[in-house]
Amino acid sequence: MFPLRNLLFFLIIVLPSFSWNTNNSQVTKWVIMKGGSLRVDGSTNINKFNCEITNYSNPDTINISKNPDRSALSIAGDVKLNVQNFDCHNPVMTADLRKTLKAKQYPNLIIRFLSLSKYPNLAIKQDYVKGLVSIELAGVTRRFEVDYKFLSGKEDVLDLIGTRKINFTDFNITPPRKIGGMIQTDNELSVMFALRVKVID
Repeated sequence: MFPLRNLLFFLIIVLPSFSWNTNNSQVTKWVIMKGGSLRVDGSTNINKFNCEITNYSNPDTINISKNPDRSALSIAGDVKLNVQNFDCHNPVMTADLRKTLKAKQYPNLIIRFLSLSKYPNLAIKQDYVKGLVSIELAGVTRRFEVDYKFLSGKEDVLDLIGTRKINFTDFNITPPRKIGGMIQTDNELSVMFALRVKVID
């Protein structure tokens, strides 16, 4: 049987320490501003291409719980992009990409923020952080580690630039081919998304 005095010791000494650690964390909000974008760079056996979604302007908010030592406890929020807004600067290529990504069946590409390795240092102009995101595309969701570059601006405005290489096959998509297979798209894509956020403590 658990001694009563040990139980009292646990309630009086140990529990307050848990409460102190929880209350010591701070929640910061990043409000996404207009002008965000996502760019995909790829290549075929004959040339290179890039496709973009520009002027992302949904008024989303990212919530970050952090410790005083700048370690991030958690990050929650997402960015939802309409696949039909992809522009490859070539009508045929744009139509091919939308079809390949099953835009009619799965109209949204969703990036969900999961964690950061640390909270960016806003006292310097540029900082580098790693983080985890999940990407939902064509009905499939995968987790990836992303390299972030943070650029600090005036009035608590922060530019967030995330980069990651992914494959079509990560999302059960077959890279497109044309002219009887003579033009073949490489499996690997380089993805970069850029957001401008307002930091609200």
